[in-house]
Amino acid sequence: MTKQTTVLFLICAFLLSSCGNSTTGSSNSSVTTNQLQQSKEEIIDPNTEVSNPTNVPTKEPVVTEQDPATTKPETAEEATIELKYHMNKNYDIIPNDEGTPKKVVLLTFDDGPKEADMINRMIDTLDKHHAKAIFFVNGYKVKENPDLLKLIHDREQIIGNHSWDHIVLKSKSETEVKKQIEDVQKAVKDITGQAPVFFRPPHGAGGDVGKKVAKDNGMLYMTWSNGSLDWEMKASDANKTTALIKNVTDQLHSGSNILMHELPWTVEALEALLTELEGRGYTFVDPRSIELEMR
Repeated sequence: MTKQTTVLFLICAFLLSSCGNSTTGSSNSSVTTNQLQQSKEEIIDPNTEVSNPTNVPTKEPVVTEQDPATTKPETAEEATIELKYHMNKNYDIIPNDEGTPKKVVLLTFDDGPKEADMINRMIDTLDKHHAKAIFFVNGYKVKENPDLLKLIHDREQIIGNHSWDHIVLKSKSETEVKKQIEDVQKAVKDITGQAPVFFRPPHGAGGDVGKKVAKDNGMLYMTWSNGSLDWEMKASDANKTTALIKNVTDQLHSGSNILMHELPWTVEALEALLTELEGRGYTFVDPRSIELEMR
């Protein structure tokens, strides 16, 4: 009897112990399930900083190869141009070093801007020959045609100051000369973001005051050393293109600073003129490679 009681007691104790373990196990299992569920919610929550390690981290920049067609080209303003030339007292372009080509010419056009068609045709020809030129502009024309000034700038040609009213400056007071020159500086800068660094006085007559004001404004003062005489021609004249080219080639020399204008016959002659100059072994100096101090 005693043995049966003992066995029965042991069986009951064993059953009670099993029930306790089962309850504890259910509790632990419930906690583990809740924790796992919370972890999953944290992973997929878009507001959390935790990210799936198989994805590219959102805070790291993705490096991709640029499409050459959409890459922004370097502008004329951003390009670094080496100063290889200077201007002498005869207004010729002179190489700074012996190894720099001396058989060069400087192309310049005065009295604009006038017409978009002429400007575009001139720059098309310049681009074809990989040439840069200085377009010396008058302030009153800039005021009338700011879009044409921007056209010259946007097509990466160089803008020069030719005074506001195209008057003879050498007979004027310093106050008036300053206004004639500095008003153009301001107008060009307001439209293009850059003030000119080259100044040419109308009629080649700036006088000492014109030279001083130009220098005070950081500009290189120049007239020319080779005149095309296109300004003396008329629409009714015959053979204007041939005459213009002959005028330039008759005076041609290394460093020629060639004066031309924004005129219909100059536009017509430009392609033949540049081809002729190249045929004679000349290249076109980039105005930005010229020092702004005469010597």
